[in-house]
Amino acid sequence: MTVYVTKTANTVVGGIAHMIEAANADYMNFPVNDTMKAEFVDEWCVRPGSKYIKILRDNGGSAWGFVVNTDTDKKFKKGDILKCAGWAAPARNKARGNVLEGNYPINWTGPLYL
Repeated sequence: MTVYVTKTANTVVGGIAHMIEAANADYMNFPVNDTMKAEFVDEWCVRPGSKYIKILRDNGGSAWGFVVNTDTDKKFKKGDILKCAGWAAPARNKARGNVLEGNYPINWTGPLYL
């Protein structure tokens, strides 16, 4: 099930918190036991970089998505959500939403495909 993030944010970090909150809410809709739900909520990892903030799952073992962390990117705005192209790099074809502006869909599995 898809969850829509309607909240706006003043900072990228605040926007990422809203996005993770929505992904957690989406996961809670699945018929899994309470232990799995608690583990899901606790296994987020956020790693800031100069261009992107990498969002990881499983305590850093799986790349979940990227958020643009610069105002100088030629194609994307600060706060744009990008799907993973691989563990170390985002797919730069199109933004899946913006954590600062809100009003985007998200799944517990990551940013949605186009």
